[in-house]
Amino acid sequence: MRFAADENFDGRILDGLRARMPDLDIVRVQDTEMYQSPDDKLLAWLAKENRILLTHDVRTIPRFVFERVRDGLPVPGVIEVHKEDTSIGTAIDDLEVVIGAGTPEDFENQVKYIPIR
Repeated sequence: MRFAADENFDGRILDGLRARMPDLDIVRVQDTEMYQSPDDKLLAWLAKENRILLTHDVRTIPRFVFERVRDGLPVPGVIEVHKEDTSIGTAIDDLEVVIGAGTPEDFENQVKYIPIR
């Protein structure tokens, strides 16, 4: 599976995830041509690149995902990490489980939420 970390994604979580899963294929959006792109354009790029998005953006990303799904457009998936009520350690632990146990089909056209409840 391939992933992308949103511009606002906590770098400490990303660093911890990379330390635990060194073979993880993940790019930071700010290191791509999609830096500062609107969310709908980012989701289109993620679909083209077949990358699942890691984000903290609870306001707009889910809405754009559901709009794409409704319109029959592909979404490789989104993992929404709630920043306010999730410690860095819990976020890393839960991401490791979700990613490690998941398949691309588990994320397709969905928004998954961390912490796992």
